[in-house]
Amino acid sequence: MNQSVALPVREQPYYQAFLLSLFALFVCGAVAAFSAMTKESILARSIEDTQRQLVQVLPQSLYDNMPSQEEITLTLGGKPVHFFRARKGGAGSGVALFAETSGYSGVIRILLGIDANGSLTGVRVLSHTETPGLGDAIDLNKSQWVLSFNGKSLQQPDEKGWHVKKDGGQFDSFTGATITPRAVVKGVHEALQLFQRHQNEFLDRKGS
Repeated sequence: MNQSVALPVREQPYYQAFLLSLFALFVCGAVAAFSAMTKESILARSIEDTQRQLVQVLPQSLYDNMPSQEEITLTLGGKPVHFFRARKGGAGSGVALFAETSGYSGVIRILLGIDANGSLTGVRVLSHTETPGLGDAIDLNKSQWVLSFNGKSLQQPDEKGWHVKKDGGQFDSFTGATITPRAVVKGVHEALQLFQRHQNEFLDRKGS
């Protein structure tokens, strides 16, 4: 007659499950504690990084608040529009607006600074996958082409001027890579038009 031999407690399935649960609980607690300890410093670094980006397109003379702390997303025309609002004396004085356009190789992400009068205070290409050595001249690290937008508005140049020179406009294109600057000009122009249509909402003006 066979007799079953009882396993030691440490080898029992319930005991192993208990140990595993205890270990998982410890790891979760440690992760939560570490996250809590670093949360404020991570947030501070994030605000500093954002502020550095914004300073590139919004001159500090334009505001007396911290635009990086006034991050807003509006739904305009059925699409979310992400931007930071600048204020001076409590009134909206400009925005740093994110926009996207389709280039030769994919999406080009742009950050635009626009003052309350609708003039561009700066444009930077944040990310792209354009051809190195050709289309990547839209990046300020490669050329100063993107600075040609400074001071431009929907009135200056006029509608015809908002194209690359190859298409009869005012903006230079790159040899062998017209599609990329054409896309950026189009994206910036469309962002200015969006700002004009929803200026009161962007600047938090009453009666919008």
